[in-house]
Amino acid sequence: MVDHGVPGEHAAVTQPGTSTVEAVREILSAIPAGCTWLLPVTSADGQVVDFRVAATSDRGDVYGRGAGRVGGLLSELYPAVVDGPLWHVYHEVLASGESRRLPDFRYAGRRAGVVADSLFDVTAHRVLGGILVSWQRLDEDRRRLEHTELLGNLGWAEYDVVTGTREWSPGLYRIVERDPGLGPLSRAEQSAAVVPADEGLREAAWQTLDSGASSDVTVRFRAGTSMKYLRILSDVARDAEGAPLKIYAVVQDVTARVDSRSAIERLSDQLRTREITALAEHRLAGQLQSLIQPVPREPVPLAGVEVLVGYLPAERLVQVGGDWYHAQTLPDGSVALAVGDVAGHGLEAASGMAHLRFALVAWLSIGIRDPGVLLGHMNRLCRQLDITGTAVIAFYDASTRSLCWAQAGHPPPLLSRAGTTTTLDRPPGLLLGADPHATYPVVTARLRTGDLLLLYTDGLVERRSASGDLLAGVMQALSALSRNPGDQTLPRLRDLVHQPSPDDDTCTLAVRVLP
Repeated sequence: MVDHGVPGEHAAVTQPGTSTVEAVREILSAIPAGCTWLLPVTSADGQVVDFRVAATSDRGDVYGRGAGRVGGLLSELYPAVVDGPLWHVYHEVLASGESRRLPDFRYAGRRAGVVADSLFDVTAHRVLGGILVSWQRLDEDRRRLEHTELLGNLGWAEYDVVTGTREWSPGLYRIVERDPGLGPLSRAEQSAAVVPADEGLREAAWQTLDSGASSDVTVRFRAGTSMKYLRILSDVARDAEGAPLKIYAVVQDVTARVDSRSAIERLSDQLRTREITALAEHRLAGQLQSLIQPVPREPVPLAGVEVLVGYLPAERLVQVGGDWYHAQTLPDGSVALAVGDVAGHGLEAASGMAHLRFALVAWLSIGIRDPGVLLGHMNRLCRQLDITGTAVIAFYDASTRSLCWAQAGHPPPLLSRAGTTTTLDRPPGLLLGADPHATYPVVTARLRTGDLLLLYTDGLVERRSASGDLLAGVMQALSALSRNPGDQTLPRLRDLVHQPSPDDDTCTLAVRVLP
């Protein structure tokens, strides 16, 4: 243990042996996560007055500093922390020896003209007479959105009708090849950039918005020295009296698809012309599927729930299917949950899966929160793409613990509570792509703390060679876990129910309701 009785103003406490310090530094330098080892500094009367960085991982802090922080005092490196909540946590851990976690800790500071304002999840443990601190940045959503825009050739715009102000995302500036420093294009500049032959489409879109409906048009747009095909999905927000307040738009550059072929179609042509084997097609579709919807290994925390995604390809088929999922916390605090299955296998199914999933993300980004409306949009998109599929879409509100959902030819979610598992009452809803006029009623269920909810594709419970009732087995596993819920409930559920189907892919979205 550290000797806290060393005299002298701001005298450092007795340090661990040199070999120990060097060993800790070597260990932390190899850790990819944010981790720092702090040793206490005491005053003449033995009181801890500061902490010194004895070792740290190479991961940079809010100012981009890495291992160069070793030897520095916490009060000098992060003066904004002194006498704050994190400072007191360090003192409590050092005094009691009990580990502490400080979620959603916001650090705001200024150094050399650089303003740092970031959100962290911090955990502190007493180790070798000091404090071992692990930290994870939580303000990564903006970067994820930028990557999503880049991967999907997407951008968004917002126009405030009342103030006349416009806001564009980085992706939209990139699509129209405009310097962000110049700000968004005015309405007149946008009109001038649209090819005259498509001006009628643009005006029709404005008239559609004026009528209160959403708009979906594709126009040719002059961006810099090039001409692009831009698909523009727009919607308008109105006040209680129906007056327009804001116009939201999601823009996608579809030039490659309209001008020649989509990337998926080009890959498919290459496979046909070169007579690549079915196994090569399987690998290609699998890579595409992994890029579009990577499957996280651990449970993902969302607003009021945690979710765990599972995906298993079919054992016998050499082609990947069209199973897909989506789960995210939306800006209004609700949680969107969805799973679906496009009919068929291989690149065609993977292409359909990509279209549906990216379309869902776009519709969510413009504020559509009605599961029935979203399924209606998907149904019309499937008709245009000449594909069929099934899906279930739900929204969970943690403040009311309500789950509103709708389905299109898909198995209803399973709800397990205190050892009893049932299927949610299934509203009507036709297969996607079957009827252009199909409607999708929405129903609502109430959830409780500890409830388990399982959304799944039919590969989980439908197998030609199965001798028993697979659904009953899944429900029994859910019931056993919901009797004694805990932090490992979702991983245990995945281990229990995830057995690959010989004939079809299997996708699951397991949800645990948090207190």
